[in-house]
Amino acid sequence: MSQNIVEKIVQKYAIGLDENHVVHSGDFVTIQPAYVMTHDNTGAVMNKFKAIGAKKFFNPRQVVFTLDHNIQDKSEKNLAKYKKIEDFSKEMGNDFYPAGRGIGHQIMIEEGYAFPGTMVVASDSHSNMYGGIGALGTPIVRTDAAAIWATGKTWWNVPPVAKVTLKGKLRKGVTGKDLIIALCGYFNHDEVLNHIIEFTGEGVASLTIEQRLTVANMTTEWGALGGVFPIDEITIGWLRQRADYILERGLQGVPSDADGNGIHPRINHQRINELEKELPSLKSDEDAFYATEITVDLETIEPYVAGPDTVKVMTPVSELSKKKIKIDKAYLVSCVNSRVEDIAAAARVIKGKKVAPHVGFYIAAASSEVQAEAEKRGDWQTLLEAGAKPLPPGCGPCIGLGAGLLEDGEVGISATNRNFKGRMGSKNAQAYLASPEVVAASAVAGYITYDLLFEHEEIKGEVKFNPKPATGKVNVEIIEGFPKEVEAGIVFCPADNMNTDGIYPGKYTYIDDFKPEDQAKVAMENYDPEFQKIAKEGDVLVGGFNFGTGSSREQAATALKYRGIAMVIAGSFSATYMRNAINNGFLVVQQPDLVNHLKEKYGTKKPTIRIEEKIKVDFSTSVISFDGNEYPISPVGKAAQEIIVAGGLENWVKTKI
Repeated sequence: MSQNIVEKIVQKYAIGLDENHVVHSGDFVTIQPAYVMTHDNTGAVMNKFKAIGAKKFFNPRQVVFTLDHNIQDKSEKNLAKYKKIEDFSKEMGNDFYPAGRGIGHQIMIEEGYAFPGTMVVASDSHSNMYGGIGALGTPIVRTDAAAIWATGKTWWNVPPVAKVTLKGKLRKGVTGKDLIIALCGYFNHDEVLNHIIEFTGEGVASLTIEQRLTVANMTTEWGALGGVFPIDEITIGWLRQRADYILERGLQGVPSDADGNGIHPRINHQRINELEKELPSLKSDEDAFYATEITVDLETIEPYVAGPDTVKVMTPVSELSKKKIKIDKAYLVSCVNSRVEDIAAAARVIKGKKVAPHVGFYIAAASSEVQAEAEKRGDWQTLLEAGAKPLPPGCGPCIGLGAGLLEDGEVGISATNRNFKGRMGSKNAQAYLASPEVVAASAVAGYITYDLLFEHEEIKGEVKFNPKPATGKVNVEIIEGFPKEVEAGIVFCPADNMNTDGIYPGKYTYIDDFKPEDQAKVAMENYDPEFQKIAKEGDVLVGGFNFGTGSSREQAATALKYRGIAMVIAGSFSATYMRNAINNGFLVVQQPDLVNHLKEKYGTKKPTIRIEEKIKVDFSTSVISFDGNEYPISPVGKAAQEIIVAGGLENWVKTKI
């Protein structure tokens, strides 16, 4: 059967598959990723790791620690936290990068952990960035990270894949940042929500690797779980240059990399030669299926600014420049746009000029290596001479930590990836996003502008949604303890975008002694106070679309489980909610046609509707039966069954160590 590149990479890293199992979107599989990265959140993962009784890493070479988020904090408490993580790393024997080496995602690229054609995960949402070099990078939650430390593996539900075809090429002065701002702002109705994106088309060849990394990084803000670029001549050329750079400078990564022969273990010409031989198999089949197909003409993209306070609104710089929106702070920081190419671009714009007296312009390289190279080229000094304020290589203002945060009433323009209200400081400030060039030009002018202004034209872009091909009944092996079928009444909650606060009110989240029975009593309290009277033990809850959006609190899953709900069926789920549910031994299943049928038959005016007619979910054939109709579902494979039977991922891990 045909596969796209995402499915092919997952096929390589899925383990325990039945013979002849061809991986496709919707499958529940067990994955053993090439690497797993954690950063400052390593401390929280350590607690989970110890709580499940694990004593050592399954494979120390699979695990990477990078301290990067709160590196400006020199308090005794934070330094003690960092030392605890470093000491734990020494005990476990995994790869460790201390504060000041750089942002974890940049390190994963520089040091070759994220390598074309591999699957690499991290407990951080911007692991999507690895797709810029043709790796499948995707985020996991902390429980998954602990599971991988202990067993080398975790479960994954293969997401739908969207194909984004890039036509033409970007005009001079237009950047990869402008492209992803345009995609987020133009296709802003959740077209790629919880998808993995495959970028393709002749326009890809016009994008540098650094531009691809920028675009892939911000597929997170577009709503996707990953964004993968093809492995082409540009990719191979970048790898060759990187391998030469490492050899020339004698770089060896971390102590555990040193093998005495001076060859970097992950980025070297022998490995690149092997990759070139593998390239024919690392392409999507011509008849591969895509849930969504988007086409965009790169020649209609121009410099844009996103915001304020959202990536779903973008405006051409040419229009904003006329308004002369005064700024107080400007930022060239973070994992998305603080590489050598970005710093050089900002330096070209600002050379010979001065930052406006009322503007604070903060700069931080993505890594110590990037800063050293920018200093060698003179770009770093150019920015400093113009009045920029340097910060250490790592995270900082982007996530509201350290110096230079936005204060009440201030306006900032940033080359970062997120501008959510309050993220970069005060909730009473405004934040815009733009390319390094626009940020530098604005820092000099004192208001949002750019020296290169285009005559505005509408973006040429199209989107098409493809129904999933019908498949016959499939025979799924059911393990002991997992039900072959569930037959029950329905409690129908038709609202779309059901948020976790509606399911489990936030005011209960941090009550440490809140027992399971307490959680059960408040389930759906904010959504519908009548839910508790209507729902019965053993019911199947059928929700709307994007069920479980919002906060990542896992109690939104466990409260329903403790209430006696057998499972949740929805048109679609927040990816985080789905992970939290399965990780806590609570089954969730997607079936949009069933949801639409119930909405049409029972309406959506009441928040909770009791349906006495039984619904039957047959897991052995992957079919839901209701009201004389049959609705196919993705097979609930062995990976998910084992976790449900064990009562959650942590219990499952205990059986494996």
